[in-house]
Amino acid sequence: MLMLLSVLLLAAACSKKETEPEKEKPVDQPFDTVVDTPSSGDLPPLEKRAKILIAEDGAASGAGFYIAKEKGYFDAYNIEVEFADFANSDDMLPALAAGEVDIAGGVSTASFFNAIAQGIDVRIIADKGHNVPGKSYFTFVIGNHMVDTIKDYPDFHGKKIAVSSRNSIDGYIFEEMLKHAGLTEDDVEYVHIADFGAMLGAINSGTIDAALNIEPLIAQGVDQGIHVRFGDTTDYMPESQIAMVLASPKFMEDEELSIRFMAAYLKGLHDYNDAFFKDINRDEIVAIMVQHTALKDPALWDKVYVTGLDPNGKMFVDDIKKQFETYKANGAIVGEIDFEKAVDTSLAEEAVEIIGEYE
Repeated sequence: MLMLLSVLLLAAACSKKETEPEKEKPVDQPFDTVVDTPSSGDLPPLEKRAKILIAEDGAASGAGFYIAKEKGYFDAYNIEVEFADFANSDDMLPALAAGEVDIAGGVSTASFFNAIAQGIDVRIIADKGHNVPGKSYFTFVIGNHMVDTIKDYPDFHGKKIAVSSRNSIDGYIFEEMLKHAGLTEDDVEYVHIADFGAMLGAINSGTIDAALNIEPLIAQGVDQGIHVRFGDTTDYMPESQIAMVLASPKFMEDEELSIRFMAAYLKGLHDYNDAFFKDINRDEIVAIMVQHTALKDPALWDKVYVTGLDPNGKMFVDDIKKQFETYKANGAIVGEIDFEKAVDTSLAEEAVEIIGEYE
């Protein structure tokens, strides 16, 4: 894996813009050649072309990366981005810490925090996914056979509830829901179903009564009459951090490159929020999302509850710490984390000062 990533980071060819009236055959240039790149209007482009390798698997929460790429925000800073897919975070995190990957997306799990506690050096730098109040993309659904029975959270008492994993953001949401309902785990029947898709069949057959599921499966299940949305995760977790942008320490040391990356990323998030919450250039942004994610039906984007992505990159840092403490209390984490070092909001804050705060 590391050898492959090293190959991906080798210099790519680019050509200088032709300035003579007579056309000549383009000549391959070294990767660090200065290219004629339009200025962003806020920061000048890098003098030398740079490449950023982003570990991203086509998740909808990677919208900021995709939009910034397709809209030319990275190019305006003379940055080329390339996406690399990893089978799991166990492979991704060491590569990130070693600087063989520059940027990655991280979802809250005990294993993620354990890796940091055990010395894997990565930085948590910006929002990559949170629930929008009243329209959570990661929330509970109940089977149609339960709509007349489960009316409020305490009604989960005695019910079979499917969750995909424990000591992860899934398990964390499950535990917080039970607290909100005034219940304990002894009051419900926990059912482990690792595959979100398999939850649809289980709830349709009545094998389970409820499930913690995720978009677009939630919208698809509603359309197919399999389940209905129940309440909203923000009822009991109004400020929950689902996923985060991670950076390698080596990447963070390159101040000229990292600040331009963050500025481009936030511009992508501005367009994302304009599209899905202000209905500005929605078709254009949906087309980009269709291109880069597994949601290939444009019509589906009108039905799903989209991932919340703060346009200024802000994270719910207190919730990140609370998740760590929850997993630790469950005995799933060994060691401590210096959150002053691990969580670095300065890059996003500086980028906001440069490009302006999104209202």
